[in-house]
Amino acid sequence: MSSVYARRIGVLASAAALAALTSLVSAPTAQAAPPTPISAAAARSYLATVTPKAEGSTSGYSRDLFPHWSTVSGTCNTRETVLKRDGVNVVQDSSCAAVSGSWYSEYDGATWTAASDLDIDHVVPLAEAWRSGANSWTTAKRQQFANDLTRPQLIAVTDNVNQAKGDLDPGKWLPPRTAYRCTYARMWVQVKQYWALSMDSGEKTALVNLLNGC
Repeated sequence: MSSVYARRIGVLASAAALAALTSLVSAPTAQAAPPTPISAAAARSYLATVTPKAEGSTSGYSRDLFPHWSTVSGTCNTRETVLKRDGVNVVQDSSCAAVSGSWYSEYDGATWTAASDLDIDHVVPLAEAWRSGANSWTTAKRQQFANDLTRPQLIAVTDNVNQAKGDLDPGKWLPPRTAYRCTYARMWVQVKQYWALSMDSGEKTALVNLLNGC
């Protein structure tokens, strides 16, 4: 191999390595990663079977009736587990608290580097679940619902966006980032379906209208 040809190969290899490094540096922040929800088609099919029911009362409701955050393993509870799952380069201390990392909030498109700026949202809020049938559950079942890591029920998002949502259903609140609304609707429907929670007419109509465009 000539020395000129060898140098040319070396230059090309260096350029390829630089391009690969640049793509890594410029790659978008990883997205939050709750379990993938059911498809829009599956959500629409389920909604077609739903008979709307008037929402119940919040009488007797307390967040304490939905014990959270439960221990998942060792010193890690559900909140810290979701922060680790939904973040990038998350470092946890000996008590499993996230001390550094980066989080992208799907609801509003903001990126945070302090765990204190994030809430773990219950996609179907606890009070909403109470009004939709969870008032008749055992405390043990409500605990399972409040810490459900198997369904797309928990997601790390900007704290004040979560607080603005409160306990509102999709007929009254949707993520301000419109690109995530179809996913959010699919998440909501799957959680309600799995836990056999009722839907009121405004909630169902909003979901049908949204999912018809997904």
